[in-house]
Amino acid sequence: MPEKESRQIILKGIGGSPGICIGKAYLLDKEGVDVIKKYFIPGEDLKSEKNRFKSAVKKAKDELHGIIEGIPDDLRETANILETHAVLLKDKMIYGKTIEIIEKEKINAEWALKKAVSDIRDMFKSMSDPYFRERAADIVHVSELITKNLVGADYSGVRDIDKRVILVADDLSPAETSQIQLERVMGFVTDRGGITSHTGIIARTLEIPAVMGVDLATSLIKNDDLMAIDGLTGEVVVNPTEETLVRFVKHKIAYEARRAVMTRGIHLPTRTLDDCYIQIMGNIELPEEVVSVKNYGGDGIGLYRTEFQYLSRAGFPTEYELFDKYRDVVEVMAPKPVTIRTLDINGDKALTYHSTAQEQNPALGLRGIRYCLKRTDVFKTQLRAILRAAAYGKVRILFPMISDCGEIREARRLLNEVADSLEKEGAGFRRDIEVGIMIEVPSAVIMADIMAKEVDFFSIGTNDLIQYSLAIDRGNRHVAHLYEPLHPAILRMIKTVSDAAKNSGIKVFMCGEMAGVPLYMPVLLGLGITELSMNPSSIPGVKYVITCLNHADTEAFAKTALGQSTAEDVKTLLHDTYEDIFSGSAEIPIPAFHGENNGEDN
Repeated sequence: MPEKESRQIILKGIGGSPGICIGKAYLLDKEGVDVIKKYFIPGEDLKSEKNRFKSAVKKAKDELHGIIEGIPDDLRETANILETHAVLLKDKMIYGKTIEIIEKEKINAEWALKKAVSDIRDMFKSMSDPYFRERAADIVHVSELITKNLVGADYSGVRDIDKRVILVADDLSPAETSQIQLERVMGFVTDRGGITSHTGIIARTLEIPAVMGVDLATSLIKNDDLMAIDGLTGEVVVNPTEETLVRFVKHKIAYEARRAVMTRGIHLPTRTLDDCYIQIMGNIELPEEVVSVKNYGGDGIGLYRTEFQYLSRAGFPTEYELFDKYRDVVEVMAPKPVTIRTLDINGDKALTYHSTAQEQNPALGLRGIRYCLKRTDVFKTQLRAILRAAAYGKVRILFPMISDCGEIREARRLLNEVADSLEKEGAGFRRDIEVGIMIEVPSAVIMADIMAKEVDFFSIGTNDLIQYSLAIDRGNRHVAHLYEPLHPAILRMIKTVSDAAKNSGIKVFMCGEMAGVPLYMPVLLGLGITELSMNPSSIPGVKYVITCLNHADTEAFAKTALGQSTAEDVKTLLHDTYEDIFSGSAEIPIPAFHGENNGEDN
């Protein structure tokens, strides 16, 4: 329940885009889009009803393209996201299914669309990965564009705002967010959404504070209410007291001062005080996010998740479709490296067009490399696309969910087989790329010394490694609090992997969420991690902290940390040892660890 003091209301959400602002609330009215009724269509009118739906889709597509044309060149990332939405308008799972429902059930287009979207949305929202859960929002945003045209809804849009405000809405689509005028909208708060949503991505691109997933925002906030929001911590205060306003103003001044310091050398190499070079890279899911990595000073792409191209479509992507996207990313980042993770699909990211028998525990089932080695046709298509894209820059390939040396050997055999076929065809490609594996299964940690002889690098995926090692489901509210990156067992595992890599002369990276938390830098550097990959917006904070550390000191610190018995002991040690750096969130913007609740609709 929200805390109240006088008229003050304190709400908590997810920090979607860092920054602090104070201003008056402006509620975005979407009356009419959510209120639709079901009615039956006589057989002789079905053709007309289908045409009405097609006209609404065309109008929505024209509206999107109109918005895209008005987006400046420096916001290419935003335009690409909207292009994805334009494609979704004609997706068979939405467009084709709606037409089919109108015909079979003889119902109105609005209701048929709602039914079609509901099935797709439920599929995405049941996934445990926050990023893929947020793709449900993309489906809903696209359907709302069509529904608005079907019902003739006419509500005040983002472009109609004519004063300096903090925008409050149930949700904002990427199309609406991209129309924000920075001289009018200083920040926004939404009931739904999370840090991995496309709306969150655009907010960070625009560099405006955003708090998402607040849940009660539109119910408790009224037009012209004075608000203070913190897009880093996710705090929203409505009708703040004088004391609260003073606190926010101080935090805002401190945040902006520290941000100026952090961004001053953002594009310079990241070095510790004793001149140890640490590579800081970005994780991306969509090709357009590569722009954020460059803007935040990333040294390359440490993890390119490739699953999105396989979702929300009627069948597997072609080699050319994959190659085209991979090449875009590789060319933009060149000569910096791009690490492409092969398909980590099924399990909680099931493909609707290739259904397999339902698994009782998909997290432990046919996923990652297991799925690829079973569907070698799908795997080879992706491998061909990756090798072809490698001709345009520096590419590394990463195999996920490795638990056995046999999997590495079989994956490498197929990679060589594909390279041979490309060579025979005379296709442009590059064979000599680095091959690595994700360390995210306990057996891979135990076998790290042997597996190190099979690959060129390790990439530690802490998200799954922590979950599997501690037997914790982050999506389970009853045990999610036990998901603890600083658990001594996890630190010892990281040390084991790091030592195995060092002894074999190969590199060891980290690409899980743990890599993007500045607080963890002293222990990670001390354990031997010299390349970290994270959400692009986390790069400045991590870079700044590393430049304040002495690498030799972190090695001594890590030895002490490994001797602690609980995660709380490690945290206490961190704060006691590095109190001068981590002196409070008001002075150093440290993103909160994006754990079990971030990315979820509250």
